[in-house]
Amino acid sequence: MQLIVRWLLAPLVRLIYRPVVNGAERIPKTGPVILAANHLSAIDTAAIALTATRPVAFLGKAEYFTGTGLKGRALAAFLRALGYIPVDRANAKAGLAAIAAAMEVLQEGRVFAIYPEGTRSLDGRLHRGHTGVATLALRSGAPVVPVALHGTDEVLPKGALIPRLRPVTVTFGEPLDFSRYDGLEASNVIRRAVTDEIMDAIAQLSHQEYVDRYHERPAA
Repeated sequence: MQLIVRWLLAPLVRLIYRPVVNGAERIPKTGPVILAANHLSAIDTAAIALTATRPVAFLGKAEYFTGTGLKGRALAAFLRALGYIPVDRANAKAGLAAIAAAMEVLQEGRVFAIYPEGTRSLDGRLHRGHTGVATLALRSGAPVVPVALHGTDEVLPKGALIPRLRPVTVTFGEPLDFSRYDGLEASNVIRRAVTDEIMDAIAQLSHQEYVDRYHERPAA
């Protein structure tokens, strides 16, 4: 399935949507890397996975992998092929489990992608980042490559089921090195400073308005 996604589906999607990809060569060719992106649409993960120069791992809800029957098994296989790692977010220790799963990817010298905002932006603005991305960067020593997605919210707006043909741009920024903070991962101040630096880099690439507060979904 991974070969099908990478060598068949990826070229097909690129042929249909013709995404503009900028700076993909900035992703280090070897070693652990963190991709930190803005989040506009449910297809953001596919946009990153299909344009990055290396296989990318993401965290996904565990329930996506527990479906039964042919359809459930096919979905689980497809998500794994895209790089999803199941994490039980309903667990009281979900945050720790997510960090542990991401650290395992990075310790293996692979690429891990994260959305520091924590959820999709519903107003198109870039919101304050959670400090999990800083924890990963400081604990692993991996460089952080900021990523800006444009147009994915037009391809698949919230509530839509069928993707539309719209222009998409994926821009990879220069890697950020936080080795100057070695040994300081326990500091809340340092984690906040690292996160804010990452969000500033994403904002410069995406040209989104930045809002210095966490994104809150409207009450149902």
